Amino acid sequence: MIYTLYETQRAMLEPMRMMAQGLRGAFNHPFTPPALSPFAKTFDAGAELIEDVLRRRGKPDWEIRDCEIDGETWPVTIEPAVRSPFGDLLHFRRAGAENAPKVLIVAPMSGHFATLLSGTVRGMLPGHDVYITDWADMAVTPLHHGDFGLDEYIDLLIGFIRHLGPDLHIVAVCQPAPIVLATVALMAAEKDPATPRTMTLMGGPIDPAAAPTVVTELARQRSLAWFKSHCVSQVPLFYPGAGRNVYPGFLQITAFMAMNADRHVNAHLGMFRHLIEGDGESAEAHRRFYDEYLAVMDVSARYYLDTVDQVFQRRCIAEGTMTWRGHKVDLAAITDTALFTVEGELDDISAPGQTVVAHDLCAAIPAARKQHYLQPAVGHYGIFNGRKWRGFIQPKIADFIERMS
Repeated sequence: MIYTLYETQRAMLEPMRMMAQGLRGAFNHPFTPPALSPFAKTFDAGAELIEDVLRRRGKPDWEIRDCEIDGETWPVTIEPAVRSPFGDLLHFRRAGAENAPKVLIVAPMSGHFATLLSGTVRGMLPGHDVYITDWADMAVTPLHHGDFGLDEYIDLLIGFIRHLGPDLHIVAVCQPAPIVLATVALMAAEKDPATPRTMTLMGGPIDPAAAPTVVTELARQRSLAWFKSHCVSQVPLFYPGAGRNVYPGFLQITAFMAMNADRHVNAHLGMFRHLIEGDGESAEAHRRFYDEYLAVMDVSARYYLDTVDQVFQRRCIAEGTMTWRGHKVDLAAITDTALFTVEGELDDISAPGQTVVAHDLCAAIPAARKQHYLQPAVGHYGIFNGRKWRGFIQPKIADFIERMS
């Protein structure tokens, strides 16, 4: 029902978007008499803002064609190394990376496409051979492929890691941090030769109770049945994934934006002012960010509910009660994989304290092979994108990988 109402609303607003798009063209035309008047600029800016807010966004392009190393530009090609109905393992291939440390970036499966981490990939490319999990949009994943929950997620992740072989370094960004920790523990317990050499956990809910936020409090206050009845919907008939139960991406982005509503409203008002003033560069920067931020995908309902239940409500990793296909996850099995944790001082999604607890939980890892870094004056998104990611966080991860290889 939620999905149907959403699509109905989108259909009702489509004529308004098309009208705004048409008016933009009319007032932009050089032969329109009032085109250069203050009124026309204001009207045109308003029409562009309406069209930008209402338009449907698909999966963004990675926009990674090359990288610069020591002043020299190297071409980059993006190739699927492993394909799966629920997500691909992508390789950012560049010449000269054959002997570089191999890094697997595990992207969140929380409503955004993996392309949200394009800045993360760009930061790692010059010194590493980079791979990333590119999770599938469940709205376009047909039902005949089966269901997808935490067990299947770990299955797929182990398969990706084994494909990449030994001497791998794994970087978990945000939501998958506890799942990556569990996966490494399971592989270490089996003495799997492909067990990663290092794992970097960035802003993830290893123990949500260690530093409560709006997100963790919602999970604590509501029952799993409430999440199932209020946050799960069926994909409508006109999508390839029709009939699949999902956590719709539009619900996730609505929740994220509601947490900082004033900031998002002010950002759009700022874009409006930039358009009136003719500051195309600032308006384009705003547009690029929201093209990425507002592009969302649907998540498997079972995976979503498994995460709410095991990660946020029962805190299975922190309590030592997590299992995978009947096997207990024992963090004490991790002895050789080095651990690096990263948190942002202003993170209001995975607050400081939630990730660093991994050091206490992984007591068998020698102290010399552990490191924690708290980045001052940065929020959740800034941990893995932007100036402070490039200038402070990424160099520390690269140094840790080099020292622990």
